[in-house]
Amino acid sequence: MKTVSTALCGFGLDLLLGDPAALTSLHPVVLMGREIRALEGKLRARFPETAQGERLAGAVLAAVVPTGTYLASRMALRALNRRAPAAAFLLETLWSWQVLAVKNLKDEAMNVRRKLDHDTIEAARAAVGRIVGRDTDALQPDEIARAAVETVAENFSDGVVAPMLYLVLGGAPLALTYKAINTMDSMIGYKNDRYLWFGRTAARLDDAANYLPARLSALMLIAAAGLTGQDAKNARRIWRRDRRQHASPNSGQCEAAAAGALHLRLCGPTRYFGQLYEKPYIGDDDRPVEPEDIARACRMEYAGSALALALLIGARLLIFGA
Repeated sequence: MKTVSTALCGFGLDLLLGDPAALTSLHPVVLMGREIRALEGKLRARFPETAQGERLAGAVLAAVVPTGTYLASRMALRALNRRAPAAAFLLETLWSWQVLAVKNLKDEAMNVRRKLDHDTIEAARAAVGRIVGRDTDALQPDEIARAAVETVAENFSDGVVAPMLYLVLGGAPLALTYKAINTMDSMIGYKNDRYLWFGRTAARLDDAANYLPARLSALMLIAAAGLTGQDAKNARRIWRRDRRQHASPNSGQCEAAAAGALHLRLCGPTRYFGQLYEKPYIGDDDRPVEPEDIARACRMEYAGSALALALLIGARLLIFGA
């Protein structure tokens, strides 16, 4: 029951407190980012600057970071559990809290909505720029709202359901290992000149780690649509039709479900680092996107999070009995 208890406590703390700024410097993802950046520099210095050399260096990084994260967290909990079981429980609860981003995702998205409603277009662009990787300096209000909805949908998987799945399956160490993989991908999994070869293994590892969570997340969003007054039937229809309309094997899953639930057309041509990428559209252009769609997406995110946690804990209790 310890794994279930720490998962429930972590989820409750995330809903209540989100990601407090006071803990940012000690957040596992921040520490992982520093480790990844330091290892990248060391590995690049040791391997030749060729496609094969960079790919091998990146593969070493992609093996060391997740493995080291799992071993370090598992050994820390075991050592602490021998001396102070209560402290070990608190540490695992802390980590379970920190791997989840339910409230933070909602807070950041709703901040974009507030800026659109009550502030300047520049302020809204700055707010959405905190949560998206695309160029935001020329986005119009409808494009800002669309970007926020897409971010809530896409990050529902890697920020909520995926860490939750690994948390319930293997406790905080396995969830932290997932976050290490996801952080690597967000830092080096780009198809640009610097990371085309170096980040390839990390990107593929992230695709594998997110394969099941992405599809589970889409199903949870479809169910959540029905619970929050959106169109669950259309969410399922668009998900089945458009879920593969994305370069990533996983990102289109939740975006398609959200597009159908809200009767919106998402994605499409997008600028990154000054270059236009002709991404396909997902969903039908039934109506214009509006700031309230951000709130609707957040309500689905919260309902889907609760459904996912209940489903995963129920499955664990049924299969393992604890």
